[in-house]
Amino acid sequence: MATKNENNPSELTFEYKVPGKWILSGEHTVIRGSEALVFPLTSRYLQFRYFKSDQHFTLSIGGQYKGDLELFIWSVIEKYLNELNIKRDQLKGHLDIQSEIQFGAGMGASATLAVGLSQFFSLLGYLNSDLFEFSKKIEDLFHGESSGVDVAVALNAQPLIFKRGRPNQFLTNYKLAQLCISYSGIRGVTKDCVDQVKSLLILDPAKYQAVDQKMSASVQLLKELINRDSATDIEWSEALNLAQSCFVDWGLVPNQAQKHIDHLVTAGAISCKMTGSGGGGYILSLWPQHLNLDQIDASLSQQLIKVNRPECK
Repeated sequence: MATKNENNPSELTFEYKVPGKWILSGEHTVIRGSEALVFPLTSRYLQFRYFKSDQHFTLSIGGQYKGDLELFIWSVIEKYLNELNIKRDQLKGHLDIQSEIQFGAGMGASATLAVGLSQFFSLLGYLNSDLFEFSKKIEDLFHGESSGVDVAVALNAQPLIFKRGRPNQFLTNYKLAQLCISYSGIRGVTKDCVDQVKSLLILDPAKYQAVDQKMSASVQLLKELINRDSATDIEWSEALNLAQSCFVDWGLVPNQAQKHIDHLVTAGAISCKMTGSGGGGYILSLWPQHLNLDQIDASLSQQLIKVNRPECK
């Protein structure tokens, strides 16, 4: 596809979108080798558009969440230049990034940026190594040690069962209950959440192991439910509650997030859980299968993002 940029006579050389993600279950334990169920969130993304020219490299940032990205985008690009041994004056043309994903919200925004920039440098011919490994290396700058689950779903844009060191198991014929995500009103800092979970190992090793086992059990229950036509809302609720109890045990459900959960339950949600690292960010909510969400409180209904729509698969 080729077009003209109104502000730049250069030709559009390539463009692509990198989706965010939402996690059904398996947060934190995935770092230690357990499985996680993760899905792309195509309504939240970064869009990259590159215009080739012989001019010095320029960058523009737009979109709903451009303010988040503007704070650190150049430092991330500089990291790529250093890692790839590229001088800035070697870059030419114009890169436009439209940010429609919130950072610090559990949607995998840092992974979308890492994957998007890795694809950018790969398309320019500067990056020839494995895109997953290189993107994960960049994402680790944000979170310390990451499992790679966010990078995997951003890179493949497909639902999958992720397990470190194992080929991705892509989900095709799966069934979801009526699920939504909504913002808790407070940001979560992934690195802080990971460190808090690790602190439990020091304070109470037995509890640490027991909580990990609960999260793994939740994943196994949900793996079964998404492959069944007859799964009930009660079964879904039990599996999600089991996962949410892990976030409670880890101390990753702040008061403001709990207030949002209480609001969702009052409005009719059957069950809620943190999605992502916790500590804030987005809340996954389960609603009765036959409930019309347009009939609940309008101010809340407008906050809900349906994640089981066909375009999110």
